[in-house]
Amino acid sequence: MVIRMQLRFKNCIEKGLLRKIPASEDNAIRSINKAESWLKEAEKSFQGEAYDSSVLSSYLAMFHSARAILFLDGYREKSHACVARYLEEQYVSKKKLEKKWVELLDHHREIRHDDQYDLSFYSSDEEAKKALESAGQFLQRMKHLLNSSK
Repeated sequence: MVIRMQLRFKNCIEKGLLRKIPASEDNAIRSINKAESWLKEAEKSFQGEAYDSSVLSSYLAMFHSARAILFLDGYREKSHACVARYLEEQYVSKKKLEKKWVELLDHHREIRHDDQYDLSFYSSDEEAKKALESAGQFLQRMKHLLNSSK
């Protein structure tokens, strides 16, 4: 088991892993579109019993939907973990987003990491199904957050 350093929002800013950029509703929309494309890819992979691919695609759907929030707010990430830290700092702490969504993103980011890099890790059909369901729910929650933030 690999122990991963838990980044904090402040660390993400200090290390340049979260950077201020011009806010862009266009990039936010494009990121949501990318998330929807990854979700479709996850569904196709799941149906084809390509569970590792389905898990990876499900996570990418979550990542891109969360990233849309950053684009709308004028931030760019250089670390997947910092996307979750941004949501915690800017949305969960201000009661605009429930903590469970950040926990879900972190959970699936860690599974994606194991799936991608751990030579002995293989996704089960159950894990892939859970990831697919989570990604769909997460995408809908980020869309709602986007619409309420405009």
